[in-house]
Amino acid sequence: MSAKPAPIYADNAATSFPKPREVIDTVSSVLGSMSLSPGRSAHQYSLECSRLIFDTREALADFFNCPDSSRIAFTCNVTEALNVGIFGLLGRVLHPGDHVITTALEHNSVMRPLRYLEKTSGISISILPVSGDGEVMVSELPRLMRDNTRLIVANHVSNVTGAVADIEAIGRNKGNAVFMVDAAQSAGVFPIDVVSMNIDMLAFTGHKSLLGPTGSGGFYLRQGLSLRPLKMGGTGSNSETEIQPDFMPDCHEAGTPNTLGIAGLGAGVGFVNRTGLAAIREHEQRLCRLFLESVGQIKEILVFGPAADRERAAVISLRVKGKSESEVAQSLDRDFHIMVRAGLHCAPGAHRTMGTFADGTVRFSFGFFNTEADVTACLTALEIISKN
Repeated sequence: MSAKPAPIYADNAATSFPKPREVIDTVSSVLGSMSLSPGRSAHQYSLECSRLIFDTREALADFFNCPDSSRIAFTCNVTEALNVGIFGLLGRVLHPGDHVITTALEHNSVMRPLRYLEKTSGISISILPVSGDGEVMVSELPRLMRDNTRLIVANHVSNVTGAVADIEAIGRNKGNAVFMVDAAQSAGVFPIDVVSMNIDMLAFTGHKSLLGPTGSGGFYLRQGLSLRPLKMGGTGSNSETEIQPDFMPDCHEAGTPNTLGIAGLGAGVGFVNRTGLAAIREHEQRLCRLFLESVGQIKEILVFGPAADRERAAVISLRVKGKSESEVAQSLDRDFHIMVRAGLHCAPGAHRTMGTFADGTVRFSFGFFNTEADVTACLTALEIISKN
């Protein structure tokens, strides 16, 4: 009997795997060495946890060129961060009748809160269209802008097509609107400078390309912009009052934080910094080009999104003619031990623009720890499946 091949993980757009050794070691060490309850007591364990969280906050501020680390607040993921941002603007920046612009490639973490506000609070929504190769048409932004445009929300990198939005151009042309960026797929691969890109709020997650554990994430909020807290409770600060603190980051960090996740996130950011963002980006680009240039030679396969020579992430959606997406993904896993994701990827709007709604696509997403041999194995498996 032939040996079972080593599994190939090509679902990094969902959660990166494997994690760097230092992330695993940090989480294990912290779990076994302290009580994980920062800011609630004055004993040494609590103080050590507080320092650990402060160090991660400082590392993220430096990573995104945020001038003040107190403007970084931790959440359990990017979905929570986006919800804090969108619902937190209600009554402060967003009012009934106001206008919001977003893109046709947004994740449901953006679209569901916006559609809820459209239904319950009377905001109106305009959608930046997508070109034939799956890229957001930022040139259409001036046409969509109105006097009452209060918010622009843009996905930096599509989790379906790998297309990269020109957020720098959006930031230059946002007018008086608040500019919110969903960096779920870009943080840890693409450089992000919240100052030069004129970003008012940046939402990020720890468990994707920042290489941290699940349950970690957060957001940056520009000085002078405040949000209504999504949750209230104990913060370890101002405990003498029953009113939620109004200062960052405490106003958005009620409850005991995920100290383990934040510790792992800090270690992930450290790994990215030591490896170099450019080196990570170049490696993933090389894998993406290799895959796209070769998969295009398989006539039974239809690929969506930007071409190999365009700026894009290593997130590739495709279909195999004559086969359902779930069938292809199941065969890849069962017969070739290759893990991918099939379906709508929580972004139905993106699939509507590509004409792949309601069945979706098969998505390959390569990360820093994938190899050219992994890509070659994926291509071989696709060729066999497509001709079978």
